[in-house]
This record gives sequence, C-alpha cells and structure tokens, in this order.
Amino acid sequence: MRVFLLFTMYKKEYSVARKIVITSGKGGVGKTTVTANLGIFLSTLGARVAMVDVDFGLNNLDVVMGVENRIVYDLSDVLSGRCRAKQALVQDNERKNLFILPSGGLNGTSQVSGQELKLITESLSQIFDYILIDCPAGIGVGFHRAVACAEEAIVVATPALTSLRDADKTVTVLKSYRLNSVGLVVNRVRGDLIMSDKMLLPRDIEELLKTDLLGVVPEEDAVFLSGAYLPKTSDAFKAYKMLALKVHKGAGKIFDPTKKYSGFFGSIRRSIKRSV
Repeated sequence: MRVFLLFTMYKKEYSVARKIVITSGKGGVGKTTVTANLGIFLSTLGARVAMVDVDFGLNNLDVVMGVENRIVYDLSDVLSGRCRAKQALVQDNERKNLFILPSGGLNGTSQVSGQELKLITESLSQIFDYILIDCPAGIGVGFHRAVACAEEAIVVATPALTSLRDADKTVTVLKSYRLNSVGLVVNRVRGDLIMSDKMLLPRDIEELLKTDLLGVVPEEDAVFLSGAYLPKTSDAFKAYKMLALKVHKGAGKIFDPTKKYSGFFGSIRRSIKRSV
C-alpha cells in the first residue's frame, strides 16, 4: 500500500512546523552530525523537534543519536503502510521533546516520490515546531525527494575546495526550488590554520557561495568522540548552541574559531597545534 493511502483523510490548510532540509554537496562533511546536534540544541530551547532520516542508502542518524537498538518501525514501514508516521518515531534517550524517524533499508527507493515523503512530514507538522530532514549527499534523486519536503534548507560544507565546489552546485539547485531560505554551516573549521592564512575564513566562504552564514563549527576531537551530546566545555558545544539560537531566533552570534588563537597565548596554541 502506498503512503498516500495512509493520509487520504488528512487535511490541513497550512503547516505549523518549520521543515528544514540539511544537505551537502558531497559526503563526509558532517551533515548528519550537524543535523543531530542542531536537533538537540533546538530541543534545549524548548522546541518540539523531529529529525527524519531520508538517506535510505547510508542511513545512520539513529546510530549518531544512540537509538538504533530501540527501533520498532522505520520510514520504510511508514511508506509501505505497515504503520503511521507517529508510530515510527523514536523518542530521544534524554529529551522528551526530541524524536527521530529512522530511515531503515528500503528496496526500490527510486520509486518513492518526494510527494510521498512530503505527506509524511506534513502529517508530523501539526505536532512539532521543527522537522529536520537529513538528506543524502549530492544532488541525485534522493536529494530532490528530500528537498521536496522542505521549506528551508541548510547546506553543510567544509573549507576544503572539493567541498566548496560541490556546495556551490547544491546551492544553485536549491535556489531553483524557491525555498523560504537557504543558509550555510561551515563545518570542521580550524582557527589556527585561518590565523596562518592556510584556510579560508567562513565569511569568505559565505561570500563565495553567496549564501547567508548561519553557523561555524570547529574541528575538534570532542565531535569525533561524542558525535551528539557534546561535553559542555567543548568549543563545538558553544558553536552548536549559537547555531541553534541563530536558526530559532533569526539573529545572534556566530562562533569565532580564531578567538582562542589570537594574542600572545593564542600564538602559543598555534605553535602547539602545528607540532602535534
């Protein structure tokens, strides 16, 4: 049974939740980690958040969030009519207002339409403030399905030239969808390399991609070790908190990765970083 049969009685004049697709031009830039942490920090602001994994091929949002052993139903079950979208939601281990809709394996994903996925997100829209859609990397069929569900987009890129080139292509395609907004998160930024003129400034990347900068996340061991649920003393924790405030309120500060490397003590930190 196709998913539209599940929602033939569902009628709604407008959406309540902000539906944001998190995408990237290439894989390996930390898109899923950004999705997870943005969801966590939005929920700490009191928002009701659902994170939907529509990456059928490389789905791992449930693993990042640590709920992989608690899954009963997933998105493939919703699409095939075995359950409703609400039944497939997995509540976060620590936050009552944060939920994950895992992707799961699905045969014949090329036959799944963006409209079917959109009906699922619309059915959840009435009970959440945010729906974050974890999109497959690239600009293939999976990308277009995910973007069709959203009203806003966040592009995740790193300062690497290959990432920026692919991000530029992604931004160009996103603009053809006439979304309410397209924002940029620059991930894995190293302040010591910026201070040494070996890495582009996030503001330069913003200008290069002609996309509003929403947040900057530093390259840090805590992200690699923790993924989600970062230690409060880490720079990444501060960066994601700022990002969530920026998304939630539309204004606010952006994390400065160069601050700790400025001045006399900053020069010492740069020297230590180079020697490691």
